[in-house]
Order: sequence, then C-alpha cells, then structure tokens
Amino acid sequence: MIEVKICDSVLRRAAEAGLDEFFDTFVTAILQAAGGRLDSENMALLNSDQITLVAYSMLREEVMDGGFVQLIHNGLGPFFFRNPFDKAVTAWGIADLAALMRKGRKLYHKHRSEIEIECDEDTFMALFEKLPAFDDLDDTFVANEETWTQQIACYIDNNIERFCTVVNDEA
Repeated sequence: MIEVKICDSVLRRAAEAGLDEFFDTFVTAILQAAGGRLDSENMALLNSDQITLVAYSMLREEVMDGGFVQLIHNGLGPFFFRNPFDKAVTAWGIADLAALMRKGRKLYHKHRSEIEIECDEDTFMALFEKLPAFDDLDDTFVANEETWTQQIACYIDNNIERFCTVVNDEA
C-alpha cells in the first residue's frame, strides 16, 4: 500500500479555504502518491476509499464538462459501470448517487457500442441528440453535485485515516 501523507498545516488551510479546496487536497495527495494518475497498476496500491474518492473526482470532472456520454466516450464507462463504484458510494451514505449510477449502468450497457466508437467531433456531438436518455442523468448529477461533494467531504473529514496520514510540518 502507498502511504499518502498530507501536512497538518496544508489540511488546515484547505479546510479554511472551503469545500472544494478540502476535497481537492485529498485527491491531489492520493494521485501524487500514486504517480500522478489512476491506472490498473497503482490501483492495487490504494485502498478502496482512496480509489473511490479519485473515481468520484474523475466522474465529477467528466460529467460536469460533458455529461455521461462524454464520460463513456472518453473510455471511463467500464471503470464506473463494470466496477462496484455504486456500492462504494452507498457505503459512504450517498444512496442517491448510487441509484443514479445504477441507472447509468443500464444505459451504458444498452448504448455503449454507439458511444465508445472512434469518431469525429460532429459525430460525437450528434450522440447527445441521438441519446437523450442520458440528459436526465446529466441533469440529476449537475443538480446534486454540490450536495454529493459536500457529503463526500464530510465522510473524508470523519474518516481521514482511510485517505491519508496527517503529518506534522516538521516530518
């Protein structure tokens, strides 16, 4: 296992700066400890909470930028819909995000062959019109993202030891 360390002063400043800074401090520290990205090799060196946190960060970035169609087109469908991400966020107490991901899983399996193809930008943009079933997922995610991120930040705060070791600035 990789030991993820965050200096106490960094953590305090992040908490004072707000929710997003607090959240991002953990994601950044985990990714730095894992070599800068999440892949099949370094995932084995992280615990399930660390993987779930980085995964949520990836989900949040992709969906807020281009929705679930973009997430799937960019190759992240298997990561989210063939793995127990929904079970992990359920364990964190975020059942409505888990329910959304289960709906997404059904749509992913139904439409993945259409979305995962290599295509030009026009063909990609046409997917949004062709697959309006994803619009409800996107809208639900956008409407709840701030609440879910806040719930995750609270989970982190109550379980810091699952995400990192807090070290004194002298360490």
